[in-house]
Amino acid sequence: MKTINFRGGVHPEYSKYITADLPVKVLPPPEIAIIPMVQHVGEAAEPLVKKGDQVKVGQIIGKICNTVCASVHSPVSGTVKAVEPRPTVNGHALLSVVIENDGLDAVIDMNPHPDPIQLSAAEIQKKIESAGIVGLGGAGFPAIVKINSAKDHKIDYLIINGSECEPYLTADHRVMAEYTSEVILGAKLLAKASGAEKIIIAVEENKPECIAKLTEAAGSSAIEVVKVVTKYPAGSEKQLIKAVCNREVPSNGLPYQVGVLVHNVGTAWAVAQACQKGRPLIERVVTVSGDIIKEPGNFLVRLGTPFKTVIQAAGGFTAEPAKVLAGGPMMGLAQYNLDVPVVKTVTGILAFSQKEVKQYDPMPCIKCGRCVEVCPAHLMPVRIELFAINGMWDEARDYGAMDCIECGCCTYICPSKRGLFHWIKLAKSKIAKV
Repeated sequence: MKTINFRGGVHPEYSKYITADLPVKVLPPPEIAIIPMVQHVGEAAEPLVKKGDQVKVGQIIGKICNTVCASVHSPVSGTVKAVEPRPTVNGHALLSVVIENDGLDAVIDMNPHPDPIQLSAAEIQKKIESAGIVGLGGAGFPAIVKINSAKDHKIDYLIINGSECEPYLTADHRVMAEYTSEVILGAKLLAKASGAEKIIIAVEENKPECIAKLTEAAGSSAIEVVKVVTKYPAGSEKQLIKAVCNREVPSNGLPYQVGVLVHNVGTAWAVAQACQKGRPLIERVVTVSGDIIKEPGNFLVRLGTPFKTVIQAAGGFTAEPAKVLAGGPMMGLAQYNLDVPVVKTVTGILAFSQKEVKQYDPMPCIKCGRCVEVCPAHLMPVRIELFAINGMWDEARDYGAMDCIECGCCTYICPSKRGLFHWIKLAKSKIAKV
């Protein structure tokens, strides 16, 4: 099996060995679940419950109220204690439904289907939408919006993304290894829902167990499993499309414009759950790791579970944390409050000691060009950074700032330790407001 490569990228210390071989542990539901109405790209869902209401597991508590939105469901049964702003992983206080768990785990009628592959494309789409499924690789784009956006285009390839290139994270690895048949089923359902002619499952070559299991389970010429080079950011959508299909998504364009759709392996698993068991997206696999986590592992966590509860399940801290991240070390968000809940986009919780968290004072650019060499989006990060520092937003846009995939390779490789990615991200936010 040939290994597929792509331009640019870096080779950070992966540290996946810590949890890669550890089976998923099921965490008990939280005593108090905090469920934000925004766990996705797009507008907030509209709350359907109020203080004092009784809810069941799987009950919809936030409805779609915009074209780009996703419904939200209760992960526990119990009493709504509040509908109010609460801190979330993105640093903002967002409207959330707070539910006190009654311990009964009473479940709504989920309307399972014994053979969901027999469902029509429209029926699959409806189940995906009703289940509130979003991209579980971390981006959080509503799956049904991605499918609907492509409905007027011929989709040649559906790529199921199993690269999981972020260091430390192994949640997708375990999903592929332990829920293999559901990933395959979800891929087939997504292909039928979008009209894709062929399914390609792309997995980084450092996951041979997953490649072997998926290849065996696929058992069809309509599904091809391919190896992607172990290099960050192998899981980036546009880079994956170029590497796997040799098709280039245009600047400011979307994959469906070149006949391709990409969904994460976790998303495929969630689609299988929704169509076969009628189960909405109320839980996900999360990696808990880092040098000060006592018992690192992979956990199946109900959404709304506070970070501190998940960390306690991993044995807690062995030392005072210098930094806790939601997600991986390259693109993850630093957390100041461990009361924030796990949401649909949380792929991991990482905790590091002071010795692992280095602080640098940026030095002058030495014009080495390394940031240009490693940029997988073919940009000139050093030039865009300069425009951003000087508030030259039009020039930053002209140099392709909006095509930055925010992977952080430029900052990682810079010998002068300049915050290239952060300046480019600022430029993108300024340009988007124009």
